[in-house]
Amino acid sequence: NVKNVAVKDLKRGFVASNSKDDPAKGASNFTSQVIIMNHPGQIGNGYAPVLDCHTSHIAVKFAEILTKIDRRSGKELEKEPKFLKNGDAGMVKMIPTKPMVVETFSEYPPLGRFAVRDMRQTVAVGVIKNVDKKDPTGAKVTKAAQKKK
Repeated sequence: NVKNVAVKDLKRGFVASNSKDDPAKGASNFTSQVIIMNHPGQIGNGYAPVLDCHTSHIAVKFAEILTKIDRRSGKELEKEPKFLKNGDAGMVKMIPTKPMVVETFSEYPPLGRFAVRDMRQTVAVGVIKNVDKKDPTGAKVTKAAQKKK
């Protein structure tokens, strides 16, 4: 029950937040730690699966694989690898194809963990380490938030 927001204004996948204290913003890109679990081939730069994070399902592009890391220790094994395959873990820069609200796992765990799906199965899982946020445009601001400005 949120003041000044109608039910019809909210859809599945939307994130409602306090507009005065750390408002939710769409991510232009984000860096995440990914573990490849079930992919028949190799995952390289440009791979575009569907990312399931909280209740949204949005296609993302693996813009660049930054590093390959050890799953257990988190130590860097290789800088800028060409690909990741089953069992590998890595730091990947991802770009969502549509506006998507995500946060770092350390700040907001539910908005910072995700599953990567392709071919109707879960290919990888991961957590978000860093988010580059867009300037909020078109976000609905309540009257109380406008008064505070």
